[in-house]
Amino acid sequence: MIRRRSGRGIVSRTASFVRVVIAYVVALGVAAAWLWSGPDTGHLWLDTLVADLWATLVIFGFSRWYSNSSMYDAYWSVIPPVLLVYWWAAGDVGVDAVHCWVIAVVVGIWAIRLTANWATGWPGLDHEDWRYGLLKQRAGGAAIVVDLFAIHVIPTIQVFLGMVPVYVAVTHSDSTIVWLTALAAAVGFAAIGLESAADAQLRRFTAQRTPGAVLDTGVWSWSRHPNYFGEFSFWVAMALFGIAASPSDWWWLLLGVVVMLAMFLGASIPMMEQRSLSRRPGYADVVDRVSLFVPRPPRGARPPQSTEHVPG
Repeated sequence: MIRRRSGRGIVSRTASFVRVVIAYVVALGVAAAWLWSGPDTGHLWLDTLVADLWATLVIFGFSRWYSNSSMYDAYWSVIPPVLLVYWWAAGDVGVDAVHCWVIAVVVGIWAIRLTANWATGWPGLDHEDWRYGLLKQRAGGAAIVVDLFAIHVIPTIQVFLGMVPVYVAVTHSDSTIVWLTALAAAVGFAAIGLESAADAQLRRFTAQRTPGAVLDTGVWSWSRHPNYFGEFSFWVAMALFGIAASPSDWWWLLLGVVVMLAMFLGASIPMMEQRSLSRRPGYADVVDRVSLFVPRPPRGARPPQSTEHVPG
């Protein structure tokens, strides 16, 4: 068995996953305890936000214990279906609400796929996302503050905002707009399909890549970050589900989508672009030909000598 070193010593990959599972069970237990016995704010969404933040603090504690902020990575896809089920059960829409089942299927498939993709690619507690290390290094003496807020708390709030339209949809007892719910489901499934294709192509390339190689084939020839566009599109689908349930609230139900777009275009993508440009000379050619975010046909032909590009 391969054994790996973490902040707490040498840990096997299997043992790493066991520790992650324990951390998430504890986190969800703390959140459930708060919802069961903590102060009642009188607002279901606010109660769950506070519980969500408590769970995040637990994961943060485990991240610090193991000196690895990637302990938080799975939180992004694990918590949304938990929120959905709790909101649906706590509301009065009823188990026979068709639109709730549609949303549950889309969110469930997305969560299972994204969590499985993380689990497949995560080597264990010896590995921490390079972006986390860079952020903490730049913060210097304030590294723990950056770790807490930039890596743990702010992403939790972003995901919660992205799920607010789902809260509206699964607690809304009036009729919903059927065609818009169907459109939301179609967008959601298309987003999952795009992310799946992008991740599969990236895995295949990573297994065979050579130093300095770039991936600019398949869906990666239409967008330099198709996985991010797919993820953004998923949150657009969540917003559409909420708008279908409460059309007059469209203007604030899009807040989560705006926050997600700001994160991708303002933080995640610039970091990936800078890293790729500094490590792979051929990436400059990809920048000239391939769209940054929204997929579209590439400009011009792919040079014969071009290799394939892996972002990050």
